Amino acid sequence: MRVLAIDQGTSGTKALVVDPEEGVVAIAEEEVRPAYLGGGAVEQDPEALLASVLEAGRRAVADAGGGIDVVALANQGETVLAWDPDTGAPHSQAIVWQDSRAEEICAPLREEHGAEVARRSGLVLDPYFSAPKLAWVRRHLSGEGVVTTTDTWLVHKLTGAFVTDVATASRSLVLDLDEGTWDEHLLGVFGLDDEALPRIVACDEIVGETEAFGAAAPVGGLIVDQPAALIAEGCLEAGSAKCTYGTGAFLLGNTGTDAVRSEVGLTTSVGWRARGETRFYLDGQVYTAASAVRWLTDLGVISGPADLDRLAADDGGGALFVPGLAGLAAPWWRPDATGALLGLTLSTEAPQLVRAVLEGIAAQIADLAHTIADDLGRPIERLRVDGGLTQSRVLMQAQADLLQAPVDVYPSPHATALGVAALGRLALDDGLALAEAIDDWTPSETYEPQRSAEQAAELLGRWRQGVEMTLAQGGA
Repeated sequence: MRVLAIDQGTSGTKALVVDPEEGVVAIAEEEVRPAYLGGGAVEQDPEALLASVLEAGRRAVADAGGGIDVVALANQGETVLAWDPDTGAPHSQAIVWQDSRAEEICAPLREEHGAEVARRSGLVLDPYFSAPKLAWVRRHLSGEGVVTTTDTWLVHKLTGAFVTDVATASRSLVLDLDEGTWDEHLLGVFGLDDEALPRIVACDEIVGETEAFGAAAPVGGLIVDQPAALIAEGCLEAGSAKCTYGTGAFLLGNTGTDAVRSEVGLTTSVGWRARGETRFYLDGQVYTAASAVRWLTDLGVISGPADLDRLAADDGGGALFVPGLAGLAAPWWRPDATGALLGLTLSTEAPQLVRAVLEGIAAQIADLAHTIADDLGRPIERLRVDGGLTQSRVLMQAQADLLQAPVDVYPSPHATALGVAALGRLALDDGLALAEAIDDWTPSETYEPQRSAEQAAELLGRWRQGVEMTLAQGGA
């Protein structure tokens, strides 16, 4: 059984042909670049997204010698657009999950509806999620056609279906989290109650077929990118956790079949619905991880990610970095927040800045991990990690130190695609269990804490003070 597993992400599209016997048979990647336009605007060309899916998929199939049994797709989760359901033509640019312009939709709703939205949807009323973006598109860009997340559009272009998977729907603010259905009341809160809505499907459901990559093949195995990585890394039981270090960093803690509502500002979503069972997770986000490294590169501090470990100082020399370059998410939910470099002196040089940026990313993730642990009622005893920045030994060691727990590095850079490949197998084979569809793996590296608990607490304490200073300035 060969699966074409496609991971359509913020910075690129990756396509893998995966065979349970042969492993990864072929890989193809296509870059896509979001446009950061100022004023909180982050957009992508929908046609470029589609072209990247088609090109990467076709190249992977060709390199594998052709012949696939199913196409599975992971998506960005909260990126949206308006489009014509008859022709498939876009009516707007894709508004990326990082885009914060829908704060104008959220702000007047928070006092009256914030608690209710959190109770019903499991999410915080924030422009990060898709429903405010959908409403913003309707208000400012287009009143034509339908307005959906990008997965619905891509699947429609491939198959003609009008669907979204339950994990993606749970990132919208308008899904009843407990029932797994669209919530008519919440749709009304955002003025979306008259919109045509895609059918919600399970993550292991066949939704149609496509000839886009050669001979006709079924399409099944749809999910958001982050829980796809949770699956690949074997975080199937309550209490297990992973963090992906991509454009942003995303920490997910499995809560099992219990949709735990956070007491401290985290969000709860559907991880997947497969084999008739729904699993949930708590998550926290760092909006700028690899994008903070790109910022350092654009400033000329480093020439690229490969410079991180070579240039990073052994100590930040008191310099602190708050990675709020695109706002701060959980548990603060402050889209108006900005990034900050604090504790600078005349002796601060580029190596201290590099170290401060890496420790700032690690500190925010450690802070989120402690917050998830509070909601779970148990500590995160080890963290599984994936993504490009796991190649930085300095960052991974800082993560283990600040978390005070071992960090296991996933041995493949393709966690999301491999997770969606497992769902593609489930879609074709009714007798297969999810655990059986996941490839066994051992960490390429495990980082054990080297700093003492006291040292970690001291650095985290200073970092939290930096966050409070940044938030106070942003609210002024």
